[in-house]
Amino acid sequence: MYTKKEYLRHGLLFLATLIATTLAGGEWLYGKSLIAGGEHALTFEYFLKSLHFSIPFIGILLIHELGHLLTSIHHKVKSSLPYFIPGWLVIAPSLGTFGAIISMKSFVNSRKKYFDIGVAGPLAGFIIALFVLGYGFTNLPDADYIYQIHPEYLDPDFKGHVEEDGYLNLEMGYNLLFYGMEKIFADPEKMPNMSEIIHFPYLFAGYLALFFTALNLLPIGQLDGGHVVFGLFPKRHKEISLIFYTAFVFYAGLGLLNPYDDFNTLIIRIPLYVVFLYICYRKASLENQTKWTIILLIAASQYALVYYYPGLQGYSGWLLFAFLLGRIMGLEHPEVNGFKELNSNRKIIGWVAILIFVLCFTPQPFQIG
Repeated sequence: MYTKKEYLRHGLLFLATLIATTLAGGEWLYGKSLIAGGEHALTFEYFLKSLHFSIPFIGILLIHELGHLLTSIHHKVKSSLPYFIPGWLVIAPSLGTFGAIISMKSFVNSRKKYFDIGVAGPLAGFIIALFVLGYGFTNLPDADYIYQIHPEYLDPDFKGHVEEDGYLNLEMGYNLLFYGMEKIFADPEKMPNMSEIIHFPYLFAGYLALFFTALNLLPIGQLDGGHVVFGLFPKRHKEISLIFYTAFVFYAGLGLLNPYDDFNTLIIRIPLYVVFLYICYRKASLENQTKWTIILLIAASQYALVYYYPGLQGYSGWLLFAFLLGRIMGLEHPEVNGFKELNSNRKIIGWVAILIFVLCFTPQPFQIG
């Protein structure tokens, strides 16, 4: 089915991504870098230790993509092997990868096939992520483990930021599943706070897996969640995608237009933000007047909310993904002939996927300080 050249190309990309995420893991876990010198240099010993992060993390992504691929093969839909995208940024914080994708190479004219292929990936990856997190929570090292990484914490006068000593400072936000598993499985005396999760390879890998699972299950366009919505709601998927995308953009940009900012700042920021929103909605199949109505309502509502609730803040980190969705991936799903509904079993699986999205979605996933 696939040529030797394809196996070689995709295999090399997978290997490069595994190495890249291991290098990134060394930076997050131990403050060791390939380009650093002295005590912060990444030695072979720490490279091997960092595999405890990269193997489960990339393994979960692999199972996710194999879920798509094997279901495509089952339905006789021609698809590529998984493309893993290495993304170690050398001089900037990164996860070592920009993810992985497969490309469907044949026309699909079946709501059922779209649904099956779309839902198989996140379900498969989610199951493995549960095992990784379960192992991480039930095998936490002793509480003094963190002092081996940050001996400065033992100094009662320490008040600095750990990044000054070679470590990256990343605090992660809770999602419902991570919070619930922590309360059920973790020893409270050993459980780190959310700013230290990056030093615990299985918790970090599992957390990232939940993040990417939620990202893929957003019920928008041609994301996996878009395939689910396309199957569950054959006549309303366009409206659902647009409404959810608008809510996503609204939350992401909340707080950017702050009436308490300097006037000169606002006079520049408002038109730039409105133009950004227009670019995001430009490819939507709406009348131009409707697009501008949505855009201006978003901006005006955000401004008004912050006026009455000054502390209200969304997560601007989502704006990049909103841009990619609106401008590159698109907000709509390819149509198929007819509106045949899914059978009962598939509907149950679809609602399970929606529940997984709710459990895994983190409103403010990463805060770098």
